[in-house]
Amino acid sequence: MKNNIDAQGELVRALASILIGRAWRIALAESCTGGLVCATLTDLAGSSDWFERGYITYSNQAKTECLDVPAETIESFGAVSEQVAKAMADGARRKADVNVAISITGIAGPTGGSLEKPVGTVCFGWSIKQNVDGDVKTTTITKQFSGDRQTVREQARDFALSKLLDLLQT
Repeated sequence: MKNNIDAQGELVRALASILIGRAWRIALAESCTGGLVCATLTDLAGSSDWFERGYITYSNQAKTECLDVPAETIESFGAVSEQVAKAMADGARRKADVNVAISITGIAGPTGGSLEKPVGTVCFGWSIKQNVDGDVKTTTITKQFSGDRQTVREQARDFALSKLLDLLQT
């Protein structure tokens, strides 16, 4: 456990350094992780220099009301989809007026899965506004994690932050 906490701390410090260096702020849109990523980021003292806010949009209604995810997108693709993850990330970035946003929507279990989307299916979005001209790149990925509810949530948190670091370093 200590090694995982140390690795998380290093990851968060690396992200903080990049965000501070660019004078950027981050927002989160979390569903299945229920604020776990926000808590991990704000565990670092001084995070108020680069962390703006988090949206915990667990219900479809919250995704629509708080992040402007079109209800039609949720109805067409399901709340656990890359299309919804993209809309969540873009909505969080716009609503919070930040350069970077991460979204996470998935099925942590132990129930709620289906043949098409089994427990452990998690969709991610990273919306990055590169400059003042408004050039935005949004990346989405779906991952399949295994383990119990907490393990799926922790793996989703770790993947979301690691992938953001990769995206910011390229």
